[in-house]
Amino acid sequence: MHYEIVVSEKATQEDLAAITAPLLEYNLQHGPPPNFEPFALLLQDANGETVGGLWGRFAYDWLFVDYLAVPTELRRGGIGRTLMIKAERAAIDRNCVGLWLDTFSFQALPFYEKLGYQQFGKLDDYPRGGSRYFLQKRFA
Repeated sequence: MHYEIVVSEKATQEDLAAITAPLLEYNLQHGPPPNFEPFALLLQDANGETVGGLWGRFAYDWLFVDYLAVPTELRRGGIGRTLMIKAERAAIDRNCVGLWLDTFSFQALPFYEKLGYQQFGKLDDYPRGGSRYFLQKRFA
């Protein structure tokens, strides 16, 4: 068979599915089922419009938070903390080991640390001059 490697800056969701299919097949044969499940907490205004919230996914008995976003005018009012507490509660209710996430040095590292999250990894110069932090909170 003939194969070639093609650089693409316009890859599609179908390309992603094709790339991940053999990986998922391998993982299912050699590891536990991941039990992927999306998770969202929507922050909605008086008109029912989503203006922020928390987006994540359950997998391998952990909740990973992809995004936590609170509009600028609503920050420092406890909404981010409430969203995180609700996410933790959902993870505990599903008997998860813990919750993990990542954040940049220009984002919310002190916020997560105040909530009890501990750093388990750091990638320097991502972006250059900054860092990306990987945090976790394990449940008792």
